[in-house]
Amino acid sequence: MHFLAIDVGNTRLKWAMYDAAQPGAAVLAHGVEFLDNIERLAEGSWAELPEPQHMLGCVVAGDVVRRRVQAQMDIWDLAPNWVVSSNAEAGLTNGYDHPSRLGTDRWVAMVGAWHHVLAQGRQRPVVVVMVGTAVTVEAIDADGKFMGGLILPGHGIMLKALESGTAGLHVPTGEVRPFPTNTSDALTSGGTYAIAGAVERMVQHVTAHCGQEPACVMTGGAGWKMMPSMTRPFELVENLIFDGLLHIARSRFGSAA
Repeated sequence: MHFLAIDVGNTRLKWAMYDAAQPGAAVLAHGVEFLDNIERLAEGSWAELPEPQHMLGCVVAGDVVRRRVQAQMDIWDLAPNWVVSSNAEAGLTNGYDHPSRLGTDRWVAMVGAWHHVLAQGRQRPVVVVMVGTAVTVEAIDADGKFMGGLILPGHGIMLKALESGTAGLHVPTGEVRPFPTNTSDALTSGGTYAIAGAVERMVQHVTAHCGQEPACVMTGGAGWKMMPSMTRPFELVENLIFDGLLHIARSRFGSAA
């Protein structure tokens, strides 16, 4: 039994093939493609894969990109399944005003984070931070209800906005420093501390609302850049969206997986 998990972000598609559609399944193969190169998958990295019996994915890049991905899966006799944020899934309750409008990457990452914390043996609130093109900061209470979250620009968007909106300001790579004394370090430090400050405020909100400090989980391609600047301990989990997809797959496909 083989299971294909797909995470289509704003710039890249990540995929992984597992030997089962359940948490803890072994990874048989995995890869990454920029969205411009999706049409390479069927004749490239997917060509030699065993045929999956199930597929589940989340996509934030829109319907056109989703259809391009599905076209590459025509090499298999496979029904595509895509996560749509709902009222509840895999033990998590969605408190968004309009649950279906919650970004699927956020929803799936929260499912993964919730079960990751549960596996540590203690049910407690959770703050989930995903650092990518955009940064999201999510709050889950101790009963597994998503209470709400923040969305803010990632490092790249912040720096591009400053470069385009400020005369003579260019954006070279700098270092994060307590007291930046050059423009490069000032830009990099400003963006990093803006994200860290938003995260800290959410942790404070969750602690006050739930009466206990949350477990703090971080994921995303730029997560490692943020970790040294956080004001409290965070656990960096690399494949949180894939973890969430595996938990959702188990709840959807059950024994058939």
